[in-house]
Amino acid sequence: MRKRAGLLQICLAGVLWGTGGLAVTVIRDPSMGGADLSATTISAYRTSIAALVLLAACVLSSQLRGVLRLLRERPGPTVFVGLATASYQALYFASVVWVGVTVSTVVSLGVAPLALTIRDAVRHHRRPDLVEVLTVLAALGGLVLVSGSAGLGETGPHPVPGVLAAIASGSAYAVATAVGEPLARSTAPLVLTTTATVVGACGLVPVALVAGGPYGTTDPVALLTLLYLGALTFALAYALLYSGLRTTTSSAAVVATLCEPVTAAVAAAAFLGERLAAFGVLGIVLVVAAIAGTAREKHPTGAGPVADPDPGRPTVTG
Repeated sequence: MRKRAGLLQICLAGVLWGTGGLAVTVIRDPSMGGADLSATTISAYRTSIAALVLLAACVLSSQLRGVLRLLRERPGPTVFVGLATASYQALYFASVVWVGVTVSTVVSLGVAPLALTIRDAVRHHRRPDLVEVLTVLAALGGLVLVSGSAGLGETGPHPVPGVLAAIASGSAYAVATAVGEPLARSTAPLVLTTTATVVGACGLVPVALVAGGPYGTTDPVALLTLLYLGALTFALAYALLYSGLRTTTSSAAVVATLCEPVTAAVAAAAFLGERLAAFGVLGIVLVVAAIAGTAREKHPTGAGPVADPDPGRPTVTG
């Protein structure tokens, strides 16, 4: 039951992330004032706003000391997760520019579940079972159908660097999720989310400054949408992700986050007039089936989630 609750939290995070593309479109829409901000600058604003929101939440809930303690006691993995989180966002935006949204989405999101399924098989010295293989194939197939049929873009001017950037983005996401999994089991979700986000902001802001301006906007719609991006699609979404990772394996988590492209496709069809073809609907069904498959997976001894760090709670066995 707790594992399914964790998957639900991660699915909700994916839904929030899936609205991010629509929000960026609103920010850059000339008919609404049109803030001429680059994708890197928007990403830096998003992370910085999320960091401020999360720090305020830590102060109000008296958990700021936990942030300082985590940085002091686990500096290596914590900083790594924060920088990896910032990196896969930046690499994804670069891939979009170089190769287009469709290819970058398929490759970057498709690499993660495949990489973590292989990692789990190697770590536990076993071959992936049929359910795991079918789950990954359904997830990847659904992702291809959703992305390819939603009119998300055409191949860009630099396909080879774009594909390499997408592979790097997906790999960074997989590694960040895998490294964040044990941290999530021993750290309060708000503390881990805040610490990783602050580190990510410290990494992204200098990159945005080096990339060049414009650096700001006075358009009220753009400002409100930036606030939405930071507070909900980042601060809340990552809090849900790390909370879900307390009872869910990282390989199951990356499949669950495929709710992101499904939400993006539905949002584009509903608000941007992009037609969702029959293959896109089939893709959504496959992704949902893959998520359901992760909820039914049974882990062998030693392969499931580790014990809950709260000694007052029962051990989590997956």
